[in-house]
Amino acid sequence: MNSIEQQIWGFTPDGEAVILYTMTNGTGASVQLSNIGAGIVAVNVPDRNGNLADVALGYNSFESYFGDGPYMGKTPGRFANRIGEGRFTLDGVEYRLAQNSGGQHLHGGLKGFANKVWDGRVETDRVVFSLVSPDGDDKYPGEVTAEVCYDWNDACELEITYYARTDAPTIINLTNHAYFNLKGEHAGRAMEQELQLNAAKFLWYDRNCIPTGELVDVKGTPMDFTEPKPLARDIDADYEPLRIGHGYDQSWAIDGYEKGKLSEAGVLYDPESGRRMRILTTQPSAHVYTGNFLQGCPTSISGGEYANRAGVAIECQAYPNSPNREHFPSTVLRPGELYNEKIVFRFETDK
Repeated sequence: MNSIEQQIWGFTPDGEAVILYTMTNGTGASVQLSNIGAGIVAVNVPDRNGNLADVALGYNSFESYFGDGPYMGKTPGRFANRIGEGRFTLDGVEYRLAQNSGGQHLHGGLKGFANKVWDGRVETDRVVFSLVSPDGDDKYPGEVTAEVCYDWNDACELEITYYARTDAPTIINLTNHAYFNLKGEHAGRAMEQELQLNAAKFLWYDRNCIPTGELVDVKGTPMDFTEPKPLARDIDADYEPLRIGHGYDQSWAIDGYEKGKLSEAGVLYDPESGRRMRILTTQPSAHVYTGNFLQGCPTSISGGEYANRAGVAIECQAYPNSPNREHFPSTVLRPGELYNEKIVFRFETDK
C-alpha cells in the first residue's frame, strides 16, 4: 500500500509555498517530488542486498532549484532541448523565441516550465502537478494547460505521464531531466555504469548542438549502445559529437517508434550495487547527457559537491529542433487535441 506525505519545504519571495511530496511504496522504497518544475528530488531504491540509497541527484535547498544550469530533476518546457536560433514557423507565421544557450533556444527559454511553481495535488495514489502557461509565455503561441502525473508502485516503477491542451496551435515537448547514479547520488562518478539503448541510429548535430536532420547508424562509432557498455568506455573518444559535447550530449532514435506505443528505450545498470533502471517511453528519442558540466552546481542533497559526470540524464522526448525538420515526428499541438506522453523508470536489481 502506497503512502503519500506532504510537507512545506519553504516559501518563495512571492509567498508561494514550495511543497515536498514523499511517495513510499509497500517495500519502503520512496520517491520525493517538488512543485518547482514538477520535478524529482530523490529516488530511494534497494541494491541487490536490500540496502536503500538515493539514486537521483538533487539539491539540499529548494532555492537551488530555481534557475539552475542542470535543470536538476525538473520538467523542461514548453519545448525540451534545443530549437535552432529560437525560430520556427507554424501555419505560415514565424515565431522567435529567446536565445538562451549560445544563440539557440534551450528547454523553453529564460523562464520555462522548469523554473515555475506548479500547482500540486494528491489523487489517491498519485501526485499531479498542473500549470497554465498563457499565450505569449516565453514567446510561445497559445495558452497551454499542462499536467505531469507521477505514479509509484510496489514494483518500484516510477511512471510519469504528461498531458497538455492548447487554445491555439503551438508546439510542445515535455520530458524529465533527472540525473541518475545507481551507486547513490553521493558516490561520485557514474560513468562506470553500463548503458544499453534500443537505438540503431542517433541524430547528427551541428556545432551548435542542433540536429541537421540526418540520422546516423551507430555501428562502428562510439555512439553504439546496442549492447551494454560502460559509459566511460568511449566517452573521451576523438569523435566530433563527443568533442562538441565534452562527452555524451546526444539524442538517439528509439527503434520501432510508434506514436502512443510504450516501448523500452534502454537500460542503465550498475555492477557494483546490482541496481538496474529500465526505461520505457512513448517518445521517439532518448537524449543522453552525462553531466559534463555539473561541477559548480548548487550543493547536493547530501551536503556535498557534484563533480562533472556524477550522474547521467536519460531524457525521453521528441527530436530536438523538430519544428524545423518536417520529416521528424511532429511536435505541433492544436486545439481539441490532447498531448499525452509517458516515461517509466523501472528500478530492479540483479538478485
